Amino acid sequence: MTELVLYAAPGTCARVPCIALEEAGADYEIRLVRFMSGEHRSDGFLKLNPKGKVPTLLVGGEPLTENIAIARFLAQRFPDAELLPVYGDPLSNARVLADLSFCASTLHPTVTRIRMPDFMVDGAAAAASVRERAIAAMKPFAAVVEERVASGRWWYGANWSIVDAYIYWVWFRITGAGFPGEEFPEWAGHASRMEKRPAVRRALAHEARLQAQLEKEGLAFRPS
Repeated sequence: MTELVLYAAPGTCARVPCIALEEAGADYEIRLVRFMSGEHRSDGFLKLNPKGKVPTLLVGGEPLTENIAIARFLAQRFPDAELLPVYGDPLSNARVLADLSFCASTLHPTVTRIRMPDFMVDGAAAAASVRERAIAAMKPFAAVVEERVASGRWWYGANWSIVDAYIYWVWFRITGAGFPGEEFPEWAGHASRMEKRPAVRRALAHEARLQAQLEKEGLAFRPS
């Protein structure tokens, strides 16, 4: 029995732990959650994650949810992979947690409003307004990322980390929904570097297989 099972759906932030698992060389299984059929609200899935969301990671049959928690767990479970930096003082380690929180609590909610404004309000005009405001709100956050990854750097300079996987997913989501990526060439360069990593390519291949399965079942979802 595989110790680690990742419940995921293509395009979602489950890409973040999927990349991390690939970077770690972990033995794990991916299981598709079919949102368009309501599988995330099924009794079986809600027993694993009452929030009805992905990613959900089973660890020896025990569920772990939320990307920050999963990232910390994987970094500790696979220390040789150096998925997150570890420092000798509490303040520096807290700053790593702050970086993950920036991704999950600042960038991620803004992504949702850019990518899926129809989920927030009724009517095309209202949705367009939400997206426009969210794009404006994202720009100063994007400037933070832009500076951090300038000159070919990763988030932590020469060292790759799960934070890079998270901001890569953010880039993928927002530039596919009208965010002016051309204004942030350093972040674009970071995304390009990410896509050259073998682990990222493997994670994207997993997503492509999940997407193909949804297409086959008539359950693919493409937000406006």
